[in-house]
Amino acid sequence: MFTLTNAAAQQIQQAAIASGAQEMALRVAAKIDAEGAMQFGMGFDDPNDEDMKLELDGVAVVIADESQALLFDTILDFVELEPGEFNFIFIDGSQSSCASEQVPTGSSCSSGGCSGGGCSSKGKTH
Repeated sequence: MFTLTNAAAQQIQQAAIASGAQEMALRVAAKIDAEGAMQFGMGFDDPNDEDMKLELDGVAVVIADESQALLFDTILDFVELEPGEFNFIFIDGSQSSCASEQVPTGSSCSSGGCSGGGCSSKGKTH
């Protein structure tokens, strides 16, 4: 199952307030690109009937059917990548070494969207 850390939940809640998206869910998506690498995305959106709906640490999360298998056992975290540089990362749950404060070089973690802590909004305009 997809999960997120407390640090990620707090940052998502702050971003929702800052962008006026408190009533929207966080949509998380994944796909495999032409080179075979996993690509992740996220932003605030309205849920669809066919979405998987999760409530994680006070954050409403929705995942479209086509992304569910790719995001299974994935953890969304918010970490300091370099001094003063914070970002969201997606972690393969079987690769627990990424869930620490320092992301090791050559890890299988992937940086997500929302750099600097601000998630993009889609759907409603405020």
